[in-house]
Amino acid sequence: MTGQQEFINDFGEQELCPEIYQPSLFWREALIKIEQSVKLNGMHGFRANKTNLKFFVPTYGCPFNRLSAKSISETFDTFGTPLNQKQKRFIENKFNGYDHALSDYRAFKIANDGRDQLGLLNFSESKIGNPIEHFSFENKWFSRSSLNYLLGLSFLCSIAPDFKPRKILEIGGGFGTLAEILAKSNLKEFQYLGLDLPVMTNIARNYFSSCFDVPKSKPITKKKLTEAFTFDDLLQFSFLPNWKIEDLRGSIDLFVNFISFQEMEPHIVSNYILHVQRLSPKWVLLRNLREGKQLASGKKVGVNHKVLTKDYLEYFYNYELIKSSVLEYGFETPDGFNSELLVLKKRD
Repeated sequence: MTGQQEFINDFGEQELCPEIYQPSLFWREALIKIEQSVKLNGMHGFRANKTNLKFFVPTYGCPFNRLSAKSISETFDTFGTPLNQKQKRFIENKFNGYDHALSDYRAFKIANDGRDQLGLLNFSESKIGNPIEHFSFENKWFSRSSLNYLLGLSFLCSIAPDFKPRKILEIGGGFGTLAEILAKSNLKEFQYLGLDLPVMTNIARNYFSSCFDVPKSKPITKKKLTEAFTFDDLLQFSFLPNWKIEDLRGSIDLFVNFISFQEMEPHIVSNYILHVQRLSPKWVLLRNLREGKQLASGKKVGVNHKVLTKDYLEYFYNYELIKSSVLEYGFETPDGFNSELLVLKKRD
């Protein structure tokens, strides 16, 4: 793998960066396993790896719903009489995530009916990384990650139908889904910058370059960023370590965070948002748990202190909440947590 040495070097860099940019409790041990897996296997199969599925490759079915193929098969036996194929398919689609994914796809399609200004309805996701869960609707492919982002962008577009951002910043973008969606959209003359923990930055950069046949050795910036920089110093798509936010200057149009602020401690989130506000985005698009991530307990992975929706609104003191959504564009978990979308706008 071309990027193997990069993973080693970047992980070392992480240990030297300021403490506030170190991995949070939620991510600390997971990153070691993720790094080892990518070093060993490269990008092949990373979207089916057990550790990755728990941390940055979301699913509708197993492991998210804790129902394996074996448990689904065992369910068939509880009916007492043999089931025909139609009955089995009905049950399988409930348990394997298909019905939930189809529901999200329908919501996404309806939201963009007649007003698809970004060309999102043409999107079909890459199969790079051999996803363990991929659904085909109308001859296009989707994962939970891509449908999460597509719903979020649709929500933003429903509020600001004429908004076409030119400078987009994302923190904690997982394996690069938003970058892929934007690259396949009809948005023109824009730039995307993804900031993340170095191991994740490498995964996103390698995934993106694999999707579009971009050589992995191609520089990710126009110059070596050892000091302050602006979007003018970057290529159209760039992926940099999280602490580089301190060196980013200028202004941006859109800031995005999906399902990663919730995995950080409050002082870490507050620091990021302080820098984001310095960059003065016109719009902010967030999706995180309204009630915060579960607390760490024993062997249970979690956070020391939760970040709640009210905390985001307090940290973004220069912004007003325009609209929130759980039912239409977000998700309520079976145990009562609300994955909530928030759209904030800079105050005049």
